[in-house]
Amino acid sequence: MALSEFSLIQKYFSELGSELGSELGDAPGVALGIGDDAALLNIAPGQQLVVTVDTLVAGVHFPADATPADIAHRSLRVNLSDIAAMGAEPRWFTLALTLPEAHEPW
Repeated sequence: MALSEFSLIQKYFSELGSELGSELGDAPGVALGIGDDAALLNIAPGQQLVVTVDTLVAGVHFPADATPADIAHRSLRVNLSDIAAMGAEPRWFTLALTLPEAHEPW
């Protein structure tokens, strides 16, 4: 039986934060790690950065025949939602897609 996203995180990554914390002196730069909508990093005194990425998979998160513009909009909406859930203001973005193949017109 396949594990859900949250089951995978719980099973394989939940202890990673505490293990890294002890190895890195309680990871002073990480205010909030894996398991939430996004990570919260302390980047300077009084400043924090919210980081998130949700990889979208063709045929799972969007139709395999979706246009590049539709895929881009969906990807941004999903990730902007995570940033909003953290109470942050988006400034930049990254892109992570899983496609069966890339076509020249892209």
